Amino acid sequence: MSKQIGIPVVRAIHAVIVPLAAIGFVLAWSSGFIVAKIGTEDVPVLTVLLWRFVPLAVGLSIVLLLTGQWRNATRAQVRSQLVIGLFAQFGYVVFVYASVAVGISTGTTALIDAVQPLVIAALAGPLLHVRVPGAQWLGLGIGAVGVFLIVQSQFGASDAPPIAYALPALAMVSLITATILERRSPHRSPVLLTLTVHATVTMVLLAVLALATGDAMPPADATFWLTTLFLALVPTLSAYGLYWWLLRRIGVTVLNALLFLVAPTTAVAGALLFREPFTLLTAGGFLLSAAGVALVLVSDARGRVGARRVSAPPAADPAGGASPRPVPDSAPQGVR
Repeated sequence: MSKQIGIPVVRAIHAVIVPLAAIGFVLAWSSGFIVAKIGTEDVPVLTVLLWRFVPLAVGLSIVLLLTGQWRNATRAQVRSQLVIGLFAQFGYVVFVYASVAVGISTGTTALIDAVQPLVIAALAGPLLHVRVPGAQWLGLGIGAVGVFLIVQSQFGASDAPPIAYALPALAMVSLITATILERRSPHRSPVLLTLTVHATVTMVLLAVLALATGDAMPPADATFWLTTLFLALVPTLSAYGLYWWLLRRIGVTVLNALLFLVAPTTAVAGALLFREPFTLLTAGGFLLSAAGVALVLVSDARGRVGARRVSAPPAADPAGGASPRPVPDSAPQGVR
C-alpha cells in the first residue's frame, strides 16, 4: 500500500522539479551569452575563459574527492567524458566567445545556436533510434520559424564579417556532437563526475592556448574576478549541470526544444543591456518560439501519460481474468 501511495507523491514532486529545472536551465544558459559580451569587452577571450574554468575545475575536483565518487569511476567512463567534454565545453564555449568577441550580437549568437533542436530531431531517429512524433516535428518547425524571424530582425546590427557567422554555427555543431556522443555512450556517469571531467579537460586545453598566445595572465581587477566567478557558477556549473540532468529525464528532443527559449530570452536581455535591436518582428519570433516549445512539451507529456497507461498492470475483469491491454506502436518518446 505504501508503494502505491508513494508513486503519486514521487510523480507530483517530479512534475514540479522538472519544470523549475527547465526554467533555471533557460535562464542560466542565456546568461552565458550576456556575460560573455561584458567579460570580453576589455579582456582577451582566452583570459576570460581560462579563469572561468580554473576555479571550477579545481573546486569540482575537490568535491569529487571529498564525496568519494571518484572511487566508483571507471576508466571507460572517464575516457568517454573526456571526448564528450572536448565538444560540450571546450568547443562550444570557445566558438561562442569568439562570436561575441568579433562583434556578433548576443541575440544573433544565441539564435544561430538555437537551430540545433531541428538538427537533433533530424538525427535522433537514425543515430539514437528515437521516434520523433509528428506533433513534435510541428512544434520544432514553428519554433524554427520564430528563430528565423528574430534573426531577420537582428541582421545589420553587427559589423562582423559574414564569415564570422560560422563561429556560432560551429558552437552549435559542437554541442550537438557532444549530445549525440553522450546518448550513444554505453558508459553512464554521475553528473558530478561528468562536470568535473569536462571542466578539467577544458581548463587544460585553454591553458595551453592561453600560454601559447600570452593571454594567460589575469588582470588585477575586481570586476574581472566577479565576472569569471559568475561565469563559473551560473552558465557553466548550473547550466551544464541542468543540461545533463534534464537530458536524462525529459529526453533529447524536449531538452533541445527548450533551447528555442534561450534565443529570445537572450535577445530581450541584449536589447535591455546593450541596445541590440528588438522590434515587432523580434517579438513575433519570440511568441512563435514559445508556441513551438509548448507544442513539443504537450506532445511529450501526452506520450508519457500514454506510456504509463500501457505499462500499468492489467485490470481484472468480473470473470476473474485480466482484461487485455493494447500494445503500443512505438517506444515512449524521448531518450531515457
